[in-house]
Amino acid sequence: MRNLFKIAFNAFRESLREPVYCLMLLAALFFISAYPALAVFSFSQQLKLVIDSSMATGLLFGLVVAVLCAGSTVAREMRNGTVLLLMSKPVSRWSFILGKILGVAAAVTLFTLICNCGCIISVYVTTDKTHTDVVLQAVFLALIAAGAVCGMAANFVRGSSFTEICTYALSVLIPLFAAGLLWRGEAPHSIHMSDLCKALTLINFAVIAMATVAVVTATRLDVVPNMCVCSAIFFMGLLSSYLFKQVENTKSEFLRQLFTVLYSIFPNWQFFWLVDAIAMKRRIPWSYVGMAALYMALFVVIASLWAVVLFRNKEVAGDSRS
Repeated sequence: MRNLFKIAFNAFRESLREPVYCLMLLAALFFISAYPALAVFSFSQQLKLVIDSSMATGLLFGLVVAVLCAGSTVAREMRNGTVLLLMSKPVSRWSFILGKILGVAAAVTLFTLICNCGCIISVYVTTDKTHTDVVLQAVFLALIAAGAVCGMAANFVRGSSFTEICTYALSVLIPLFAAGLLWRGEAPHSIHMSDLCKALTLINFAVIAMATVAVVTATRLDVVPNMCVCSAIFFMGLLSSYLFKQVENTKSEFLRQLFTVLYSIFPNWQFFWLVDAIAMKRRIPWSYVGMAALYMALFVVIASLWAVVLFRNKEVAGDSRS
């Protein structure tokens, strides 16, 4: 168990040190900060557009980060043969792959958490249908720049990883600012911020599930084919209700059983996407969040078991041990 957590911590730090991780994080935060100003031209749908775009940015960027982190911590190590050094120590294969899953899941959780806090800030920046809070938006951009400055200073003075320190700084500055806005009072809108936080939490659940899938496929695929497979699974999950549930009334028993199995295999991301509920000002009960968490946990457990099975007999740089 100790080896498991060591591998998970190292995978977490490796993911944060990837330059693309910090680049995607800065890009996502910049887009989220710009949505309130761009949404001014959408007339009466400004707030909905800001929330929809911010949540979609966190979800899609989280998918890309999950695949790239899985590729850098699993596929690249197997391709370079560095896994053999780890396997020469008293480390079992199941602890290695489960540690990688935990590390990558923690990294994308931090990524999505920062993006979700940016979404909350953008909601406060969106004051009404025709105006934005320029001061809050300027502070938001200044905090993003401050995170980059912290990374540059640490890299110059101590030789630390710019991407890691920048991510740590943003993980402190952005959530603290969002928490301060929430503590100050309700947003200048009729939406319930508690429901928005629940919807953002569900986005985090979806990214964790997708990160697990990325690590599973990384045991057999390199980065580019892994991205293609994960993208296909993601879009199939978005359309699973339409593709597989529409044949319940079909006369073919074989097709009905087949599509029932496919609907059970592919994750249904619509369970985690509650933008419409926020736009229609419907309350999100905690029971729904709990059921979504259970759905995500079961999916992660099953996918982790598949990862152990796939990696158990995987030949790693000429190593044929099971």
